[in-house]
Amino acid sequence: MDSLWVAFALLLIVEGLLPFVAPRFWRETFRRLTELSDGQLRFVGLVSIAAGALFLMLLRDA
Repeated sequence: MDSLWVAFALLLIVEGLLPFVAPRFWRETFRRLTELSDGQLRFVGLVSIAAGALFLMLLRDA
């Protein structure tokens, strides 16, 4: 259970980096995401899930 909390904390840190470092770029990117169709957003989500799963598998093998 501790690993889950650590992962959640790291997620919050990574998610907060872009708005902190480049708020204008983050806002424009977020605005573009809101204009995507549901299918396009699902595809972005699927790619994100697949990349995260692949990264996790690579980390577990190392």
